[in-house]
Order: sequence, then C-alpha cells, then structure tokens
Amino acid sequence: MTMSYEIFLAMLGFGVLSAAVVPALSRRMGWRLPLSVPIACLFGGIGVGLLFDAIPTIDPIRQGLLVQRITELAVILSLTGGGLKLDRRIGWRSWASTWRLLALTMPLCILALAGLGWTMLGLPLAAALLLGAVMAPTDPVLAASVQVGPPGEARESEPRFALTSEAGLNDGLAFPFVFLAIAATADRMAETGRPGDEGSFDPPVLWEWLAVDVVWKIAAGLFMGWLIGRLLGWAVFRLAPRRGVSDGFLALGLTLFAYGVTEMVHGYGFIAVFIAALTFRRFERDHAFHSDLHHFVEQTEMIFLIGVVFVTGIAIAQGILAPLGPSGWLVAALFLLLVRPLAGWFSLAGLGLPRGERFAIAALGIRGVGSMYYLAYGLNHAPYSIETGRLLWALVALIVAISVVAHGIGAPRLMARLPARVE
Repeated sequence: MTMSYEIFLAMLGFGVLSAAVVPALSRRMGWRLPLSVPIACLFGGIGVGLLFDAIPTIDPIRQGLLVQRITELAVILSLTGGGLKLDRRIGWRSWASTWRLLALTMPLCILALAGLGWTMLGLPLAAALLLGAVMAPTDPVLAASVQVGPPGEARESEPRFALTSEAGLNDGLAFPFVFLAIAATADRMAETGRPGDEGSFDPPVLWEWLAVDVVWKIAAGLFMGWLIGRLLGWAVFRLAPRRGVSDGFLALGLTLFAYGVTEMVHGYGFIAVFIAALTFRRFERDHAFHSDLHHFVEQTEMIFLIGVVFVTGIAIAQGILAPLGPSGWLVAALFLLLVRPLAGWFSLAGLGLPRGERFAIAALGIRGVGSMYYLAYGLNHAPYSIETGRLLWALVALIVAISVVAHGIGAPRLMARLPARVE
C-alpha cells in the first residue's frame, strides 16, 4: 500500500497515540495483557512498516547524524530525570551495588560480547569492541519500570536504586571503550588506507586513549557536573524567587548547559548531566520543586522514547535485521539471557543482598536508546565498512527489540515479587 506524506504523518500519529493509550486502557478494562508503552510502540511500528510499503526507508547508516542527535537528546534528558529522583546520598557503602555494577559488570559485559562478536559473528576486533561497548550500558530511557519513583517518594528499594544509579553513570563510563574502538579503527585506516574494522592497538594509541579518553574526560565530566549543579542549585534556591522560575526551562537549561559546557572542555557530557542533576537535588532535598522538575523531564523524555521505539519497529519491518543469520540471533540471546545476568550476579557477590534482589539487579539490565546513540556515534566518527556497520545495526536493533519485549513483560512481575524492603 502506498501513501502520501500526510497519510504517513497521520498513521505515525495514530500509532504513537495507540502505543500511549492501549496499555493504560487495557489495565483499566481489567485485561491482563503484557503491554508496556515501549512494547506497544515497537509492535505498532512493525505493523505500520508492514502495512505501508511507501514509508521512507529507515537507514541508520545514511541517516547516522540524525539518529545520533535524536537519541542523544533522549539520553541526556533521561539522565537528568535519573539524577533528580535519587534520594540516597552518595557514599562508598550506600552506593556499593552501583560501584560493583560499574567496575565489574560493565567491563565483563563488554569483554564477553566483544568475544562473542569476534568468534561467532566473525567481526573484526575493533568492530567487536565497538559492539561490546555500545551494548554494555543499562539504558536510562527504557528502564523506567525498574527505576525508583519521583523525588521524595521513599521507594528506593535496593534493586530500583541500583538500576537507576547504574543507568545514570554507565552511559558515560562506557564512552572510553567506544573511543578506543574509534581510535583503533582510525589508526588502522591511516596505516592501510582501507576501512579500519580490524583496528590497530599500538602503544601510542593506547597511551593517548588512557590519558585523554579515560582520565581527563571522566574527571572533567565529574567536576563540571558537580560545579554546574552546585552553581545552579545555589542560584535557584538562594537567589532567585522559586515562583518565578519555570520548571520546564530550568530542567532543559540544566540538561543542555551541563552537557554543552562539558563537551566544550572535552569531558563526558553524559556524566556531567547526571552529576549536575544529582548535585542540584541535594539543595533543599525535600522541596516539591524537585518533583515538578522531574515530572517535566519524564514527560519530555517519553516523547523521545515513543518516537525512537516506534521508528525502530518500522526499521525492523523494513528489514534492518536482514544481515543477521542464526549466529546473530544466538549471540543476542546469549548476551541477554546469560552474559548480563551472570556478570551482574558475580559482581554483586558479598554484598549480603537477598537472592531475589540480587537476581533482579543482575537480570534487568535493559538495553535501548543509549546503545543506539553509541553505535550511531561510533559509526559516524570511525571509518568502518558499510557491511560491518549494517551488521552492527542489525544486532543492536535485535537486542534492543528483545530487551523491550522480554524486560517489558518480565520486569514488572519480577519487581512485584520482591519484598518491600526500602533502604
């Protein structure tokens, strides 16, 4: 069936509205449908993509910059929301589960998935490293069902807190591995004059990566986030009359200013946004203003989530998964069902968590919009071959789709079975 541009917009709007309304309607009518907004968006997009063959082709390779910018905005808004709603103060012991997930689970996931991509899919080494890096972080955008509630709700159970704080920080901490893959690929192309999928991990490349992409950019992200959060909190709660400050403008300003300024000094903007929101939250912690800010960010973030997942469904219907063979499907299943749960379970050993909570934290590492951003960024900034890029996009789209469905169905049930133990 063909369509005009106007019909396409109408169908897109209808699909998005249906995705937003159907889950709530099913709950109100008492239907026990395993529907979440992301699941409805995904299958709504697949349905529209199958019904209308004249929809513009979704090509994340050719439209890489657009994909990067849209997903970038979705992620930084989500990071602001995550920082604002965390009530627990930062500490070595109080955030112990977070530090374990960041220091152990994420690197283990990167190494394991890179190994699977290299051995089972035949990916060149730098491309396999990029795959591991983009899929390692828990997604802050799609993980709303397993995160803590709005500020001040006192619902910070350990699984919800761990998954929220992990999603807030690991998006920035995965970036060094993306940059390592980019640097190795660029160095290889400089040596050979061909696409550098294999990568070149020479000592000069590794030393520069360690000094700049690991030490400097992480430190700059942490410091700039803390500084901007402190200054903005002081200005809003000490100088400006709160009634005259627009919630929406402040939330957007905090997000964009922290991200933009930190990127200007070559720090990790993702880290800065989360730390800025977390620091801002420390000013007058119990003030209702924080809840108002969080509500605005949450609603804005949902717009991006619905759009991105819906378009992902269209891309799946149009054949984005075509480069995958049986081994690709097996790698996706192994990563979601074995790699992340086992890495998370191992990393949390010795913390004294109940088995149910430990399993929930390990198993519910949702993958989503952040992975799409990282892949778009990596392919936009490194000379990978078109074939490698399409294979990576196919695998990332598959893992995200499986995660949307599996976690969307399983996460609410798993979280509901946990005892109401609040820290």
